[in-house]
Amino acid sequence: MTTQRSKLSRSTLGWGAVAALAVVLISLIVIFDYSLEGWQIDLTENHLYTLSPGTRRILAGIREPIDLDFFYSSRAAQSLPQLRAYADHVRNFLKEIADDSDGKIRLHIIDPQPYSVAEDRAAALGVTGMPLNAAGSKFYFGLAGTNSTNGQQAIPFFDPSKQRFLEYDIAKLIYRLAHPTKPVVEWYSSLPMTGGYNAQTGQFRQPWLVYRQAAQLYDLRTLSPTAKTIPQDTRVLVLVDPRGLSEATRFAIDQYALRGGHILAFLNPASASAGPGGPSMGPGSHLPKLLTAWGVRFNPNEIVADRSLALSVSGPDGAPTENPAFIGLGRRDMSQHDVITAGLSNVNVANTGYLSPVKGSKTKFEPLMWTSTDAEPMPAERASMTQPVSLLEGFAPTGKRYTLAARVTGMVKTAFPGGPPKGVTLPAGQPDLKASVKPLNLVVFADSNMLADYMWVRQLNLFGQPLAQAWASNGDLVLNALDNLSGSNDLISIRGKAGFTRPFTRVQALRRVAQARYRAQQLQLQQQLRQTERQLTLLQSKRNNKSTLILTPAQQREIRHFETERLAIRKRLRAVQAGLVRSINRLGTELKAINIILMPGVFALAALLAAAWRRRRHSARALPGDQT
Repeated sequence: MTTQRSKLSRSTLGWGAVAALAVVLISLIVIFDYSLEGWQIDLTENHLYTLSPGTRRILAGIREPIDLDFFYSSRAAQSLPQLRAYADHVRNFLKEIADDSDGKIRLHIIDPQPYSVAEDRAAALGVTGMPLNAAGSKFYFGLAGTNSTNGQQAIPFFDPSKQRFLEYDIAKLIYRLAHPTKPVVEWYSSLPMTGGYNAQTGQFRQPWLVYRQAAQLYDLRTLSPTAKTIPQDTRVLVLVDPRGLSEATRFAIDQYALRGGHILAFLNPASASAGPGGPSMGPGSHLPKLLTAWGVRFNPNEIVADRSLALSVSGPDGAPTENPAFIGLGRRDMSQHDVITAGLSNVNVANTGYLSPVKGSKTKFEPLMWTSTDAEPMPAERASMTQPVSLLEGFAPTGKRYTLAARVTGMVKTAFPGGPPKGVTLPAGQPDLKASVKPLNLVVFADSNMLADYMWVRQLNLFGQPLAQAWASNGDLVLNALDNLSGSNDLISIRGKAGFTRPFTRVQALRRVAQARYRAQQLQLQQQLRQTERQLTLLQSKRNNKSTLILTPAQQREIRHFETERLAIRKRLRAVQAGLVRSINRLGTELKAINIILMPGVFALAALLAAAWRRRRHSARALPGDQT
């Protein structure tokens, strides 16, 4: 009797403990839901929700609050499942940025309804809506930011194809709001980019289009070829065909690089000096000591020709002919992992050299543009003194790709280890740097012809007004490079992450296997189907001599036979095509079974076994103390 009461008491106590534990767990869930709001652990493979160190430093450097308005049409997104998933990712990432900003970023999530004040505000701030229907409804999926001085920046629409650069785009917007002044760009060019009076024609020529575009966005200042210093407020130093620079200016560039300078350089082999009419002869632009110190190898006496990527130019007789020295680069010839070149459609270069890293250099050399494997280096003079068709005579491609542009970053040493050149005196208090105090950020191109209008712009005349129509992305490339380099080192350090959408690699592999398995049978059935339909058409075209509407019994039997055979072939063809779908559905069913049944079952079984073991162990200990 005592034993039964003891067991009943233990049972009652056990159920009471379970009830108490449930109350405690529910209470903890409610408490944690409020107290741990915003906490997360990023277990994604590529850390999609983890801010880069550069982004964290940008947030830490914000001095005044910034308002971010995330315009997202959540109701309209119900019919756009792919955009809805990406929008959830963007929203969560923005929340992570706001949480990490110590209150300096104020995030507002707005669902603009048609013809509402919110929709008008989105349009005023530069967020564009994507038309959804003929009724005028729009889908908004963009970001606008404002600062305390009424400065505005916007991402008009979050393009899913640029999702790998999501963090960079948002960090750039925040950085521009935190630093609203126009970046200063020191610009040196030995080419007539800035326009001016042409003594040969007696007329004034317009500045090159790429220079005019940059002047609208940046505070452009001309660097003298005899300059002894680079101003401290310079955000980007642009060197276009940098020939004719004095030794003092080269030393100033060296010291600027050691201070962590941002340099955009367009070099030129000896054959190509892009004038208004096209390439012409001239000495090559070369900075041998500086480039070597920065870890870049460039031979000004060679160009690289590419037979597969050759552009068509006008020959001596006016007929179009392919010129392997004029190269048209497509998406596959440019890095899609760097914000400067990602998304560009095509870029044209002419009489370009090529780059390579210096062995043993400590800098990081990242190619941005490259040739195909059907390329060959050749003397620079050959491209200028021979006809384009003659460049293909004896053409012997090496089978390797040549780098035409690269990003170079890292700590470097001075190119003037012996000190300043003769006659150069440093200002009082300015040390003669021997090594980097901050990492160098260099983007270098082995061609400057690419900047000339004729390489990427078509000049039109619209009702008497000149109109420039771009047929290549050269201008966008330069503006992307300036945009990237004009930011801080923290912004430049942010690299593209892996895409948010992940391919179903198992499904893709299964599809390839199934297609290979069924392809031969599918082709055979399709051929039989076409042959049967031809026979059927031929029979139906044969009519009785007395009437075009009557068929003989034999012809009718033949037609019924071929119609039956056609139906059978189509049925077998559908069965073959359905085999792939069944295989994929089978995989989906297996994954669901594993996720919904198997894994929870494993955990439940493990919990039951653990509970049974503990109960048995407890009973074994309690038996010796039982009394009757």
